[in-house]
Amino acid sequence: MMTTRENGSLYTSIKDKVATVEFGHPAGNSFVAELLDRLVLELEKLSENPEVTVIVLKSEGDRAFCGGASFKELIAIENLSEGKVFFSGFANVINAMRSCKKVIIGRIQGKTVGGGVGLAAACDYTFASVAASVRLSELTIGIAPLVIAPAVRRKIGTAALSEMSLAPTEWKNAYWAQEKGLFSKVFEKIEEVDKEIDFFSQKLSAYNPQALEEWKKVLWEGTEHWGALLTERAGITGTLVLSEFTKTALSKFRK
Repeated sequence: MMTTRENGSLYTSIKDKVATVEFGHPAGNSFVAELLDRLVLELEKLSENPEVTVIVLKSEGDRAFCGGASFKELIAIENLSEGKVFFSGFANVINAMRSCKKVIIGRIQGKTVGGGVGLAAACDYTFASVAASVRLSELTIGIAPLVIAPAVRRKIGTAALSEMSLAPTEWKNAYWAQEKGLFSKVFEKIEEVDKEIDFFSQKLSAYNPQALEEWKKVLWEGTEHWGALLTERAGITGTLVLSEFTKTALSKFRK
């Protein structure tokens, strides 16, 4: 059942050293600032939990995986300070995922857009269904995917990032995402996705947790500067959202 809470929901369950973190929001599983902050805190807590070896990140329902950042909060931004705080939300989550000591498995069951693509890219291994199309739509409203770009580029490379971002109205299907490296495996049915995630996470959780932690550090080598980089990118995006172009574009969505 999908949550009806305006600030979204976040639940964690732990079984056999596998922590399942499930987020949800009535607006296509998008993220309001409060929900992003809660996810950061949860990832930091699980990172230090000796009873957890693997984290599975998923969203509610069987439709959209993540609609990105809250559009309602986006159109409410009135100054640079608010803009920087807003766009720092996904920056903080990506950095929390990057620095988390546990391997993070993503369950991508449906469409994902904008910041949601960054979320999928920051996972260490991803299972997706054929319904999991992806899109970077930021340019259509006068901003750019500056904050999530490092995470997405790390997975799919500059050429594929360019292909996605410069065609912001086009959806790329799940097999395209797998071919480019965003998704590790793609399955026809969600039931198959869940079955494979269960098998994979249980197998992974049986490995030496110290070895997994050290190996994750290697996989993320060269990203140590992201703490400052993503914050800087959030500030630039906060400036763009106040531009006349973006204000005009967003005005079409105001009620």
